[in-house]
Amino acid sequence: MDNRQVIGSWLSGPRAALEEAGADLGYRGEQLGLPEDGPGSIARPGRRLGALAVDWGLCALVASGLITNGFDGQTTSNWTLLVFFVLSVLTVGTLGFTPGKRLFRLRVVAVDSGQVQPLRGLVRSALLCLALPALVWDRDGRGLHDRLARTVEVRI
Repeated sequence: MDNRQVIGSWLSGPRAALEEAGADLGYRGEQLGLPEDGPGSIARPGRRLGALAVDWGLCALVASGLITNGFDGQTTSNWTLLVFFVLSVLTVGTLGFTPGKRLFRLRVVAVDSGQVQPLRGLVRSALLCLALPALVWDRDGRGLHDRLARTVEVRI
């Protein structure tokens, strides 16, 4: 086997290797009954990261401007995380989106009912603030925080 093929398969990831072996994984969100693309489909990682950056920036502005009176490092970072948690719980648990998600046309919905209840928003936000659960994804592209809260982030 040519070394380029070995490196190429390694860079493509396990999904490409499974599909090359004949496994039919379908598209992201197929198991959840979501469309492949367009409104209602699983949100792509780029949009999700963009929305997170906007939300984090807004929370950092609030923390540095209203709480710590300027950026002083660790204290402002801790307050930013707390403001982010409160923002996420209040907006995702009631509206289904944060300001960043709305800007990037994303919404968090419950897998079974479609409407996110405040308790699910609380669980999802707490796990998101821990960061590690958000870095562990399943084959649909949902983070562990979404799986445990039984939610999914979709495009609107």
